[in-house]
Amino acid sequence: MTKKTILITGAGGQIGSVLTKTLRDTYGPNSVIATDIRSTELGDGPFELLDVLNGNRLHELVNRYRVTEIYHLAAILSARGEQNPKIAWDINMDSLFNVLDAAKERKLKVFFPSSIAAFGPNTPKVNTPQETITQPTTVYGISKAAGENWCQYYFLKYGLDVRSVRFPGIIGYQSLPGGGTTDYAVDIYHKAILGEDFSCFLQADTRLPMLYMDDAIQGVLQLMDTTSDKLSVRTSYNLAGVSFTPAEISAEIQKHHPDFKIHYAPDFRQAIADSWPQSIDDQQARHDWNWQPQFDLARMTTDMLSHLAEMLQIEKLKNLVAQI
Repeated sequence: MTKKTILITGAGGQIGSVLTKTLRDTYGPNSVIATDIRSTELGDGPFELLDVLNGNRLHELVNRYRVTEIYHLAAILSARGEQNPKIAWDINMDSLFNVLDAAKERKLKVFFPSSIAAFGPNTPKVNTPQETITQPTTVYGISKAAGENWCQYYFLKYGLDVRSVRFPGIIGYQSLPGGGTTDYAVDIYHKAILGEDFSCFLQADTRLPMLYMDDAIQGVLQLMDTTSDKLSVRTSYNLAGVSFTPAEISAEIQKHHPDFKIHYAPDFRQAIADSWPQSIDDQQARHDWNWQPQFDLARMTTDMLSHLAEMLQIEKLKNLVAQI
């Protein structure tokens, strides 16, 4: 039986840092090679600097470590992508081709994260279907929609085992916001735990689909562990958790922190959010690989605030020790 050796691009990112730890806990530290464009502290296990635009360097690492799976997480996200559209396109697409070509050469399994950004203003917004119109209006969304089709192409033409999910907004305590439009729902918890007011760049009633980090990671592991014959989607599976508005998440936070205040100052990200779905139909993922999220808004809020409070206390203790 071939030993599983996993390479992760963008391992220092919001999802990558958590996924790296989870995979190392599951398969052992030396079985997971974390890579990023800059040096990042990710605990025990090998780390390699990698610019995902450097295909030769990727091939070198794949060969040296005898990689069997690649989780390709490196990308420019929605809000940052709109500030530099051409750079975002080049990074998101060229890096995917480098991964697909390296995987094709050595017959590797690949995970490619897509996004609800792959939809667009003409997509049905409520219970967005698995098969539907994809006419995104952001460079991030365009790159994800194109990436989904290229993944399917490599599967159909070369038999490459590429798997993907369309992530909604991901919320987790393990890292800071990473430049996405849905990242307000991460930042708001940090402000609450620090006793600060929160200025929201979306309107109070902007409903978006979200997913707690624990559910997101388990969903990825479930998909990657499912036997190939059970998978009916080779573009990207819809994935859903819970949908809410800034007003609803702030109300939930106020149950724990009654003095918490939110203010609204919509900016260019409002137009991005308005082009995305409000809720997602993920029945195909539930049918094919038994996907089932565990966190609703109330449970997620309790867990987020608890972990962030613990992290804040640890940081305060470190500062006190440093002053002694």
